[in-house]
Amino acid sequence: MSSNAAACRNPPAQKNRVNLQLTAMNNRRHFLRGLGSGLAVPLFASLAPRLRAAEGVARLATTATGAPLRTAFFFFPNGSIPSYWWPQNAGTDFAFSSSLKPLEELRSHLQIIGGLENVNGEGGPDGAGDHARGVGTFLTGVRLKKSATDLRAGVSIDQLIARKIGHLTRHTSLELSCDSGRKSGACDSGYACAYQYNLSWSGPGTPMTPEVNPRLLFERLFGPGAAGGRAANLASRQAEQKSVLDFVLDDARAMERRLDARDKEKLDQYFTGLRDIEQRIAKAEKLGPPPDPNRDSPGGIPNDYGEHIQLMGDLLILAFQNDLTRTATFMLAHDGSNRSFPDIGVSEGHHDISHHQNKLETMEKVASIDQWYAGQFALFLKKMDAVKDPDGHSLLHNSMIAYGGGNSDPNRHNHDNLPFVLAGHGGSTLTPGRYVKHATTPSMNMMLSMADRMGLTDLERFGDSTGRLADI
Repeated sequence: MSSNAAACRNPPAQKNRVNLQLTAMNNRRHFLRGLGSGLAVPLFASLAPRLRAAEGVARLATTATGAPLRTAFFFFPNGSIPSYWWPQNAGTDFAFSSSLKPLEELRSHLQIIGGLENVNGEGGPDGAGDHARGVGTFLTGVRLKKSATDLRAGVSIDQLIARKIGHLTRHTSLELSCDSGRKSGACDSGYACAYQYNLSWSGPGTPMTPEVNPRLLFERLFGPGAAGGRAANLASRQAEQKSVLDFVLDDARAMERRLDARDKEKLDQYFTGLRDIEQRIAKAEKLGPPPDPNRDSPGGIPNDYGEHIQLMGDLLILAFQNDLTRTATFMLAHDGSNRSFPDIGVSEGHHDISHHQNKLETMEKVASIDQWYAGQFALFLKKMDAVKDPDGHSLLHNSMIAYGGGNSDPNRHNHDNLPFVLAGHGGSTLTPGRYVKHATTPSMNMMLSMADRMGLTDLERFGDSTGRLADI
């Protein structure tokens, strides 16, 4: 065969190979999005004794009764007006402030926690950028590198918990948001947008991008397709996933022989990712075929912001109820959010008026937004309290739900005495029903105490922690 003839034949072959690779890559993207898309069997009281026997030794994310123990971290934007947020009196005989008034009916299920600070949120030599720092340090407690491209944060507490207990559930963790803002480039005074739009970090340079679309979250939990047909869809997807994964592995192994040392190192990292995928497939198969939830997927992101928050919260409750995960984060909006709230009479942007300059009328508008967010949180907690666990307690009783912000007074952009509420009873390990004014202490001390209750008792320190927050 002449070289010209060979050249004429090789391009189509190469083209076919490229097409196969592109198809495989495309299928793999769909596959990655579909992993863990089933729904676990709901927990039943008749299974509780067996659950206690199975997990009683490790006590990982489990209450004394054997029910799952859940933890979630809610973030609201732009701090709060201190004089409208904090109650007047500490202890159990406190009166709810106007900003927290919507939570009054839930008094016995929560504690207001004062005195927590995050020194790594302060500017120091880095100067401006309190919004990015307020988010990026909220669950990490470490100093961020001020850069638009070179990310240096820390592993967040939710991800440390997920590493410890993630094998117990179909999803190691869930990351939710109602804010689909910028995810790349610079956003706040030279800080990367990734700092400002991500609460959860699996590594210093690896943010866990939150899901903002209720439909995609629903399909991740339940699987795509119409009600009644998801089991067949799952079986088909699992077969396709294995086929695609085998193809990618074979192709990568064939390539390995032609690589130099540096490229082989990159390929080893790639193999590590593929092995993780294999383990996740095996985990999904071990859990067995999930039942169909017998409902249609949501229609996507609602136009109404409050409805969006509640829909995402409902799906989180469903995930907790069915023991799909035991840890989650929920960023209601990023710090610096300039959303307006015309429904409550605030037409100005939230961030704009948060620089209130101590003007009473402006402060009252900001406080009304704080109250609106507290009202959304209250609705979520009431739904949690209405769902029963196998041990007879509510989901709220068997949970720890931290609700807070990354800035204190938005006019000052300070990070001491941060606004925090801790809801739930932690399976009878917390003492709700009070307002506790702690001496100034790192907020990471509270995170460390929550991690203890989830089974991370070997974690000596976290972020800038100085010990446990004993009185919670």
